[in-house]
Amino acid sequence: MARVVVIGFPDEKGLWVADINAGTITPLPTPASGALKEADDLRAGGAVIVKNVNLAVGVNSTSAVAAGFLEG
Repeated sequence: MARVVVIGFPDEKGLWVADINAGTITPLPTPASGALKEADDLRAGGAVIVKNVNLAVGVNSTSAVAAGFLEG
C-alpha cells in the first residue's frame, strides 16, 4: 500500500504531499479541477477533510511530539 498524504494547514493556501515511504514532503501544485480542487475549496472555507488516516495532529514543533503533547 502506498503511504502518501495530502496536507493543508489552516490559513495557508498551498497544499503539500508527503510520501511516507520515500521520506519526502513537497509542495503540491494548486489543483485546477476534480475532487482534490473541490476538497481544497471546502478546506478554504473552513471544512476539515479526513480520509484514509486515523490520526493527524498539528503541533508547533517536533519537540512538542517528544514532550507528550497529548498527555494530561
